[in-house]
Amino acid sequence: MIRGLGHSAVESVCCRFVARFRLNGSRMLAVDLMNETIRALNGSMVAYDGQMTFKRQGMTGGEGLRGFVRRRVAGEGMTLMEVTGQGTVYLAAEAAEITLIPLQGDTLFVESESLLALDAGLQTGVQFVGLRGMGTGQGLATTKVDGHGMVAILSDGPAIALEVAPGMPLCVDPHAYVGHRGQLQQDVVTDVNWRTVLGQGSGESVQFRYQGHGLVYVQPAERGGGIMEV
Repeated sequence: MIRGLGHSAVESVCCRFVARFRLNGSRMLAVDLMNETIRALNGSMVAYDGQMTFKRQGMTGGEGLRGFVRRRVAGEGMTLMEVTGQGTVYLAAEAAEITLIPLQGDTLFVESESLLALDAGLQTGVQFVGLRGMGTGQGLATTKVDGHGMVAILSDGPAIALEVAPGMPLCVDPHAYVGHRGQLQQDVVTDVNWRTVLGQGSGESVQFRYQGHGLVYVQPAERGGGIMEV
């Protein structure tokens, strides 16, 4: 587990937000609002009761003009809407599996396409990963979410949280990566040889390697390949 966020701490954080974010099955998120606001993936509402208003956040996505420019430069797109009201709103996206992650002042790094909903008090931004992301199809940047509140992420199949401990690095297929949190350092490991050049590679020649202390979320399916898929 992440240092400072043991099993009991996770339970207490979950209990604090359970009245707001709750799963209705594994592919539907229900959020109970009492004249509050959340941010959600644009177009993800499938039903609601009570009184709700939906407002697209526009080109800045709630991050201001500077954040918008950083996303355009990095190619990390994210379109969110504000949901405000009193009642329950139900959210989903293409029948993808949903995982709830409570943040307690820490930071979650997640692919923008995997972000379904988050508390309005959480801050989002762009974290540049450099050229190491381009070769894997991940792009120049990823989305970071930090603060106190609940985040709902999407995955193709149930997401699995894998623990990384000091001295025990974890390697992940870039196309199965969903997100990570904790004190982790990410780099890219390659294993390109003559078999790869001849098209006889294993298909696992590029991996993300995580070292430090934290959790990495992966899905049991792979996205479309990047320019270095071999």
